[in-house]
Order: sequence, then structure tokens, then C-alpha cells
Amino acid sequence: MNLLTGKIGKLYFKYLSAAFGSALITSIYGLVDMAMVGQYQGPDGTAALAVFAPVWNILYSLGLLTGIGGSILFSSIRGRNGRSGREENEYFTTALIGTAVFSVLSWIGLIFFDAPLLRLFGAEETLLPLAQAYLKPIRFVIPTFLFTQMLAAFLRNDGAPGLATAAVLTGGIFNVFGDYFCVFTLDMGIEGAGLATAIGSMLSLIVMLSHFFSRKNTLRPVRIRSFFKKSREIAVTGFSTFFIDIAMGILTMMFNRQIMQYLGTDALSVYGVIVNISTFVQCCAYSVGQAAQPIISANYGAQKYDRIRGTLKYSLAATTFFALLWTALALACPTMFIYIFMDPTATVLQIAPGIIRCYGLSFLLLPLNIFSTYYFQSLMKPRSAFFISVARGLVLSGILIYVLPLLGGGEFIWFAMPITELIVSAAVIWMMVRYTHALRPDIV
Repeated sequence: MNLLTGKIGKLYFKYLSAAFGSALITSIYGLVDMAMVGQYQGPDGTAALAVFAPVWNILYSLGLLTGIGGSILFSSIRGRNGRSGREENEYFTTALIGTAVFSVLSWIGLIFFDAPLLRLFGAEETLLPLAQAYLKPIRFVIPTFLFTQMLAAFLRNDGAPGLATAAVLTGGIFNVFGDYFCVFTLDMGIEGAGLATAIGSMLSLIVMLSHFFSRKNTLRPVRIRSFFKKSREIAVTGFSTFFIDIAMGILTMMFNRQIMQYLGTDALSVYGVIVNISTFVQCCAYSVGQAAQPIISANYGAQKYDRIRGTLKYSLAATTFFALLWTALALACPTMFIYIFMDPTATVLQIAPGIIRCYGLSFLLLPLNIFSTYYFQSLMKPRSAFFISVARGLVLSGILIYVLPLLGGGEFIWFAMPITELIVSAAVIWMMVRYTHALRPDIV
């Protein structure tokens, strides 16, 4: 379907279903790992994966930096020119090189500095060996995690959202069955979960690469003019999406350390469950933004502003649906999540419902706040997207994580994210209304 002429509703839901499938299966990697390891090794296994969570945030965020930043510029230029050409492929090539560079740096960091990094993220002597065992097979395929994020973004903007979904689905399905086989059948425990995740990521990348043999493919490496200028444009455009994930890793590290200081390992194991629930909620928000981004970017380049407004209406309806769904589940079924992810102790069952319900209040506004960064990026408002990402992902939340326990005790830490999302949403709504009203009528 043509992004500039197709019916908005049909076009949006086609992209939403594809983006949601990709986001859902991506989150299953962590969910299945947490569930299998929690059942096999109990709360310590769950806590070890909570320690490892920032590593995933770093890897995925680097892939999103080049993928979202490059694909927004790619699609906007194509919308402006009305056809495929060399200019937008310079951004694809730049993003490809940038992803390769980040992959090498990540590879070096996780091979040579794994122990210091995991300790920084909250591992102590009991959890460090478990987290290192999980990393052992993953370190061999580190680049695949960055390239799948980067290529998925470009495939959606090159008219192949279904293939991006199929690729992630292939790896995700393998991970589900591979986790059980490796963790329980082969009795590998947490290391088996890492092995299944590594193989699943490789399969996803192989499926994505098949796009380059398709007749519909318009992505191709070209000689780059002004490489550093284009790299800077990609970094500026994609930084907000990058920061959402990187900030989640930083916040997870902060939470881990504060929880261990004030509340102990049982509370950390519950937080490990929350990390996975929150990842699911964020993936739903990502899918709304990733569905809207190609349509908005292309039509912004073509100056078809009524189509942007139409896409925004569908996006806001989707964020509302996901917000109500996940908030209701967190409030009504907190214990269900605990049983999914671990074989809990009596203490964990006692403290978990209150913790999940408090933190779950943040899910009411999280989808809107994350979607807004995609919306502002697509309208070429990177500064506004940056402001929202930093305020939500580090400044406000970081301050509250450290201040609230001092004011009211360790239990108050669970209110850090609900308060953050509430304050940020006020700024989001104001800017969204302002920028949408400023769009001129369509130019014929």
C-alpha cells in the first residue's frame, strides 16, 4: 500500500499489526527466559535476569538509534521526492555502517568487561555467576541484536512490515521451544536460556536479510556524500528513541541498587517480574509509534498534513487501549504475573501484589509518553522528543528513585515511575496539541 495515497485506517492497522507482532515477539525473548529460569532456579534466577536487563536495553537502544533515526530521514526524503532514489539510500548506508561500529564496541565491552558491567548493574556474589552464565552463549552473536533492530525499522519504511514481523516471529517461536529444551531437557539452566535466545536472534536476522533478494527491495548500499553530516542527522533524529531504551537500562540499574539497599533480594526478584511486564507495555507503545512513523514521515515530507492528523487519531486510540489493558491487569492480577515468571516463596507472594499494583499505575500514561517521541521525531521535532525522553527516562525518574525512599522509606520507591509518567504526560499533551495545530492545510 502507498503511504501517500492509501486509506489511512487500513494502512495504519496493517502497519500496527506488523509492528505489534514484532514488538510482542521481541519482548517474548525476555519473558520466556525469565519464566523458564525462574521456574528452574527460583528467585535468584529471576533476580539475575533483572541484573542482566540493562544489557538488553543498551544493545536494543543502539540498534534503534541508527534504525529509527535513519529510517525517518529515509522515509521523509522519499515522501518529498515522490520516488525511490540515491539520496535516501545514503542514510541507509550510513545507518548500516553505524550499526556495525556499535556492534564491534558492544562486542568488545561484553567480552572483556562483563564482570564489572554486571556488578555495576546490581550483581553481587550470588547473582554474578548466574548472570555470566546467561551471557556466555549470547556474547558470540552480539551484533545480531543490533542489526535486527536496525533492519526492522528500515523494512517497515521500505514497504515490508510483514517481513520484519515474520523475522522476529521466527526467532521468537524458536526461543519459546528452545528455552524449554535447553533449560530443562538438556538441564543447562540459565545458560540454556541464553543459548536459545542467541540462536533465535540469528534466525531473525537471516529472515530479514531475505528482503535484499526481493524485487520490492529498494534498500541498497551506495557511496555516501558527507558521511559525518549524515551520521549526525541520524543520531539527532534517532536519539530520543535510543534514549528510551538506554534510560530504561540506567533506571533498572538504579532500581536494582536501591532495592538491594532498602528492601533485599525478594523485592529485587519481584522487580525482575516488573521489568518484564514493563517491557511488554513499552513494546506495545513502540508498536503504536513504529506503525505511525513511516506514514507520518512520508506524508510530512509530501506536506500531506491531513493524513498526519488522521494517523494521530488512530495512534491515540491504540495508546488508550494498551494503557487501560495493562493497568487493569496489573491492578487485578498481580499474583498471576509472579506465578508466570517464577516458583515463588511465601515472602515473595506476600510482598508482590502491593509492589506490582503501585508500579502498575505508571502503565496508564506510559504508552502515550513513549508514542509522543515517535510522533515528534516524525514531525522533525527532535528537541521535543529529546526533552520528553530525558525527562521521563532519567531526570525526573532518577531523582524520584533516590529521593522517595529518603522521604518515606524503601517502599516509596515503587511510586517513582507513576509520578514521573504523570508529570511528563502534561508536557506531552501540551506539545502534541501545539505541533498538530501548527500543521498547515494540505498543499495541493
